[in-house]
Amino acid sequence: MQKPFRVRLATITLVLLLGVWWALASAATGQKAFPNGQYLLTASELMQRQKKEPLVIVDVRTDEDFDGKVIPGAIRLPWSAFRSEDPARNMEGLFVGPAQAQQILGEHGLFRNDMIVLYDSVASDGGATASYIFWVLDMLGHKKMAILERGIDGWLAAGGKVVNKPQKREPLLYQAPTDEINLRRKVDEQFILPRLGDPYYQILDVRSSGEYLGKTLNTGLNGDPLKAGHIPGAFNINYENNWADAERKTLKSYADLAKMYQGLNPTAGVIAYCHSARRSSFSYFVLRLLGFKDVLLYDNSWFGWGGQERYYPAETTVNLLRGQAPPQVEQTAKADTKGQQPPAQNKTSQGPASGSQKKGYISCGG
Repeated sequence: MQKPFRVRLATITLVLLLGVWWALASAATGQKAFPNGQYLLTASELMQRQKKEPLVIVDVRTDEDFDGKVIPGAIRLPWSAFRSEDPARNMEGLFVGPAQAQQILGEHGLFRNDMIVLYDSVASDGGATASYIFWVLDMLGHKKMAILERGIDGWLAAGGKVVNKPQKREPLLYQAPTDEINLRRKVDEQFILPRLGDPYYQILDVRSSGEYLGKTLNTGLNGDPLKAGHIPGAFNINYENNWADAERKTLKSYADLAKMYQGLNPTAGVIAYCHSARRSSFSYFVLRLLGFKDVLLYDNSWFGWGGQERYYPAETTVNLLRGQAPPQVEQTAKADTKGQQPPAQNKTSQGPASGSQKKGYISCGG
């Protein structure tokens, strides 16, 4: 009777010791214990994965940022291929839609079951363009995709080789089953407006504090200034704050990111937006990495909400998450391009806006 007991005790002790060793090893190596850690790869992890399984590596840089060098085996698919402009509505950076997105993926030889690794570069905003295609794939219900941390710069820093010629893949049929496409990932004004003040929906403005406070004005496609401020009740966490190192574009640790977003309810919906949805796609990716499930991207972003001719309310009131410090406006904040003075900042308020009007509404357009 004693022997089986001793064996069980020894086994339990060994398991506990292995657990302690793994925790210490993870801390020593800085391993990121993200709930959805499969969505992020370091260069060394990518090198190891390449030896074990077939991967489709995608360079998403546009011609403007492309230097002619790619990771061996990578194809080129600029992230901008999934966006268009609409001069009639004075908007740019609009998603082309799920049907055309699938056509684009198929034309580049991507298949539904592929493990897709997306990368850009530090110069092209370190992950904040690869994240746009990540959002597209996530909306289409693609199961296996990841972003390479620091992009091709991280690859080179880890000793990775590069080649001069991207790979060409034979066109395929990329077809997502209708019941797996989550169109809820993309929202518009008609979705957001009636939900202002709904405690389930948390609105996250990822622009700079100057843009959020109405000190720096976004412009429409024609160059004219849009309304100042933000969507009523929106919180502000600049997408750049996701980086531990703004120059190297290394992502903060799970602990630091969890602390930064601690005021958001992970079991509720989060609607992210910026000026054109490019920056907010990066915050979308980070929230998905952190384990948030109901993350929504406002595709039209401030192009859609901030048009002077549109009757959507805007405010300059500050809304703070728990433990969040009031945003500080950059010293270089720009005034209205027509020479008008931007509106003054209103008093700080806590929590999301209620259904009634409050101080800080500066325009409804029209």
